[in-house]
Order: sequence, then C-alpha cells, then structure tokens
Amino acid sequence: MTQEFLPICREDMEKRGLKQLDFVYVSGDAYVDHPSFGHAIITRILESHGYKVGIIAQPDWKNAESISVFGEPRLGFLVSAGNMDSMVNHYSVSKKRREKDAFTPGGIMGKRPDYATIVYCNLIRRTYKKTPIIIGGIEASLRRMAHYDYWSDKLKRSILLDSGADILSYGMGERSIVEIAEALGSGLAVSDITYIDGTVVKVKSPDSVYDALMLPSWEELNADKLNYAKSFYTQYCNTDPFTSKRLVEPYSEHLYVVQNPPSKPLTQSEMDHVYALPYRRTYHPSYEEAGGVPAIEEVKYSLISNRGCFGGCSFCALTFHQGRIIQTRSHESLIAEAKQFIWDKDFKGYIHDVGGPTANFRNPSCDKQLTKGVCKNRQCLFPTPCKNLRVDHKDYLKLLRKLRELPNVKKVFIRSGIRFDYLMADRDDTFFRELCEYHISGQLKVAPEHVADPVLQMMGKPKNSVYQAFAKKYKQINEKIGKKQFLVPYLMSSHPGSTMKEAIALAEYLRDLGYMPEQVQDFYPTPSTISTCMYYTGVDPRTMKSVYVPKNPHEKAMQRALIQYRNPKNYDLVLEALKSADRMDLVGFEKHCLIRPRQGKKVAFAKTPVKNADRQKSVQKKKTIRNVHKKKKAENRKDRTGR
Repeated sequence: MTQEFLPICREDMEKRGLKQLDFVYVSGDAYVDHPSFGHAIITRILESHGYKVGIIAQPDWKNAESISVFGEPRLGFLVSAGNMDSMVNHYSVSKKRREKDAFTPGGIMGKRPDYATIVYCNLIRRTYKKTPIIIGGIEASLRRMAHYDYWSDKLKRSILLDSGADILSYGMGERSIVEIAEALGSGLAVSDITYIDGTVVKVKSPDSVYDALMLPSWEELNADKLNYAKSFYTQYCNTDPFTSKRLVEPYSEHLYVVQNPPSKPLTQSEMDHVYALPYRRTYHPSYEEAGGVPAIEEVKYSLISNRGCFGGCSFCALTFHQGRIIQTRSHESLIAEAKQFIWDKDFKGYIHDVGGPTANFRNPSCDKQLTKGVCKNRQCLFPTPCKNLRVDHKDYLKLLRKLRELPNVKKVFIRSGIRFDYLMADRDDTFFRELCEYHISGQLKVAPEHVADPVLQMMGKPKNSVYQAFAKKYKQINEKIGKKQFLVPYLMSSHPGSTMKEAIALAEYLRDLGYMPEQVQDFYPTPSTISTCMYYTGVDPRTMKSVYVPKNPHEKAMQRALIQYRNPKNYDLVLEALKSADRMDLVGFEKHCLIRPRQGKKVAFAKTPVKNADRQKSVQKKKTIRNVHKKKKAENRKDRTGR
C-alpha cells in the first residue's frame, strides 16, 4: 500500500493513472494525513478497501468550479465541515468572530463558510444533481436530528434536510462508511440504503421502518419547547448500539427523518487496524509556504489510546458522537505508532499525550456493556460511582511504563484530562503516585468545573467534596515524592443552574485558594448536549423540572468577571454583581473581600450574613481605634501650638 498523500488535484490523479475516482471527500479543514483528523481516517479506510479517493480541502464555496476538481466521482461525494462544528470554529461564546483557525494553513480565518456542511452540499448540487452525497463529521453528527442552534437562536431541522444530502453517517463512521460504499458499489440506489447502523436517512413513509420510536413532529417541536426536551431525552436514551431503537422524526406527511441505531463499537483489533493505516502523519506539503497547519502541533507526537467516555458530563456531546462504551487500542499498536515518530528530527523527547476523551479510561465501565450495552437511566460515575463500576488503572499504567522505556523518550505527558472522581474510586494509589512522579510537569490540569453542588448536579459532575478530597490527596502525594506541583482547575461560568449566588461562591473559593485563572470557559450551548437542551427549554430533560438559565449577556459577563475578580478591567462588573446579590460585605479592605472600594467612595454595606458578624465587629472596632488616635493627635497638637 502506498504511503503517498491522496490526490488533491487532477494532476495527482493523472500521475496515478486514474481516470475517475470512486469518492471525492470535501473537507472544511486543510488536508492533514494524521489519524487525529476525521478526513484522514475515513479516506484511508476506504483506500484500504480498494476504493479510489481524492480530497478537496477547503474549496472556495463562492466558486462552483472549486468542487469539480476531479470531475464526477463514480460512487459519491463525502462532505464534512471538519474536526469542529464550523460555527464553534468561527465564533466565541459571545458570538464574536475568532481571529485564527488552527485547521487552516497559516491559521488564517475565513477559509470555510458558516454552516459549512450545508454550504458545501448545496455547492455540489448546483453541478451534480443526482450524484449521491454522504455527510459526516462532528457538525453533521451532532445536528442529525432537529436541534437548537445557538448562533441563530432557533430550532433547526435535521442537517440532512437543509444540506440536501442523501445519507448522514454519524459517530466515528469507520463501519458505516464501508457499508455505504459496498451498497453503492453493488448498484443499490442511494434512496434504498436506509438500513445501515450509524446512519440517518430520509423516507417518504414510516411504514417500512421497524422497531422504531416516533419522536414529536417538527411542528410539535416548534409549538412547545417541552416537546423538544422530551424528544431530546428520548434521543439521549437511545445512543447505545446494543439497546437503541430506530428514531423517526416527522416533518410532513411524506417526509420523515430516520435515525438508525449507532454502529457497534470497534474491537481492539479493528481499532489497531484503523491506526495502522499508512498515514503521512503531517499536513500536505502544498501548505508549507503558508507556514503549515497549526493544529498538527498538538497531536503530532501524541497517541490516541481510547474512544468513548462514560463520564456523562451534561455539557459534553461525546455521548451522542463516540458513545459511552470505551474502545481501546492494544499496547503493541500504540508502541508501534510511537516508534514511527520518536526518531523524527523534530521530536524533542516528549510524547505530548497518551489518552482520548478521558485519558484514564482504558476499560468499559462494567463487564456487561460489550454485550448488553450501557444503562439507559443510570450514569456510571454520577451522582456517585455505580456499584458495578470496574475501577482499574493497571492496564493504563503498564502502557505508560512501556512508553517511558522507549529509546529517545524523555517524558510521557498526559494532557487529555484525568477524570479525578474515577481516580479517587481506585483504592490502589500506584497510578496516582506515578502520575505525579512521571507524567506531569509542574502542574496538572483537571476539570472540577464549579464548586457549588447545585450547579455540579446540573453539570453531571461529582460533588465538590470529591474534588476537595482529590486536591488534598494530590498535595500529599507530591509532598511525599518531594515535588512542588500544582493543580490548575478548569472552571465554567453561566452554566444552567448557576445563579449569581453560585457564581459568587465560586469567586470566594478562588479567593481562598489564592488563584485567579488566566482563562475562563463560559458555557457554550453547542448542539446535542443536555446542557444546551436546558439552555433552550429552561428544563432539565432528565427530570422535566425547571432550571435557572443565565441567558442575559450582561449577567453572563458578570458571572464570568467574578471568576477573574482581581482583573482591574472586571471591577465594575464585579461590583455590580455583588450589589445585585446583596453581597456588599465582599467590598472592603478585609482579607475576605473580593474588591476594595474606589478611592473617595464610601461602601454601602449590605445586611451582613450571620457568618460575617465577627468580621463586621472587627471593622467597627478598627474604626473606633482610628478615631481615638485621631482625637489624641489633635489634642497633642493643640497643647504644642496653642491652636
């Protein structure tokens, strides 16, 4: 099998003696032939099955000819917005345009359109009216059914309809794309390929769909947000490949969108095969002049060891995309990949990461999952670890030890993120100790996200006491091994459930910790998460109970500012937040105060909570002492001068 890059132009086709390609892959990202990029995996998988594939990366969507580089493919077009949803790629949570795009040569912004999947498909349809179009990638996957779109602030139809594509491949796609290719290659009409797991299709009648659940119609979803919450939770409970039913979403009398069950998880040997394909592990050489593609820097010397996540965070879409069942690669596969780059001239001796969505998940959470699937109404770790949870770091530890022993390797880092509640559930501290001793450098980044239990409940995160116990143990282990290392907590503002009271509690925690984060993650309502459903509907779809949602941009700015209350630029917002919450006891000169009053301004103290009564007595006592000293000084001056 060749280790050349796949064709990107007609000239590349001619060099290979190809007259027509089987598939043309249109990508919103630049062409990077590395297994961290979805387009690389899908095209190499198809190539390994004998299909001829070319890539059109970041076509000029204003020019119809940009899509005709290779002519018409024999079987169809494959379309993806890239490794990120194009709207997340383009805009911050405040809807401001980002300045850089790490997936574009030179980091230049603007090389892909908003809602890229839809735009690319419409561009193809102008020239190729009947050629099959299959869409995939994170944007298509998370917008596969009716969904709330934060950027337009409205409900949108399934992206399958707005794009005009024929089939949507959701999830990771290795299984479904091969089945689609085989069906098309056998001569089946694309309209008849409605049965493949891991796909979403259009049908004219639901009569042919078996073992299905009927979701609320498009009309019903628009009529009542509660209908959307119910529909979303039905989808959430049907993300398991072993237990899920087909889902039918009606749009009209003769138009229905059908979601087939997810594809079955890959076996370890199948995962090994995917990552053993002949990737060039870098960007296409045509990008050298522009300075390369920045996104490769984080992953070039990293190893993906697993997929899936049973963490169940409400604000994360992994349940919808990769699922909750952990899939892993063998030690031999990972070591073989490491050996490909440890002698690279640019390799400095540091493997940047060994992990996946959650680094320390190397096993399914319980034994039954690989045959019976995950529980529909029970999370593995939340609100407390399930009694059937298998907690074991031994396999991950063995892998890390093997990688540390490789020649030319100085250090093996873990940057994917450690699930600290899973780590705390392990009675064996061996991994925790070696994590601190060998796999971090000065600081460990973890994601408690908040400290207020009501917010953590909405987030699907463990109680704050679990994080506090973890932080204490982390400190003890580092002291024991003689290292001065710190925790860097990732924190989130304005998540559903967070009132100003909880936002101030988070600020007080940071005050006591003596830490101000350089960056703050404001909650971002991206498609297909429980938290986004809360944001749109105002209810928790798991319970259908009302949830407080901070939506006002100014309130969100205040909650965000509280986390960085020491920043002088945030002073006015912090002061306003404290006033609105009746917490002016936090404005003053005492140690417990977040900010000081401005010079010449009097502080209008609010009614102080009982727990701060002693502080108020102390303030009053100091004022009395200062007044006595002033009076004595005045009397002494009068005695000396007679005035």
